[in-house]
Amino acid sequence: MIPLSWYLILSAALFSIGLYGVLARKNAIAILMGVELMLNAVNINLVAFWRYLDLKTVAGQAFALMVFAVAAAEVAVGLALIISVYRRRKTVAADELDLMKW
Repeated sequence: MIPLSWYLILSAALFSIGLYGVLARKNAIAILMGVELMLNAVNINLVAFWRYLDLKTVAGQAFALMVFAVAAAEVAVGLALIISVYRRRKTVAADELDLMKW
């Protein structure tokens, strides 16, 4: 059986990669991908804690399902905004976007 600490280390590494992607990237699509990595790290934590702490309830799985739903909505809205900005500005570089000036 794989110990809980391995799942937590995997989750921390995945979250760190996602955080680096959000903070270091200038492309808006890469920033969205970093946010998705961080949400997947949270899902790994939720399911791992559920598996090792309480198998009688499905709370960990339910929370993970809610995170998946929120992530899907975030991707849909985020990509729609990025496509709209790209059509208007012809760029998706986050540092070049000043949405107050059209």
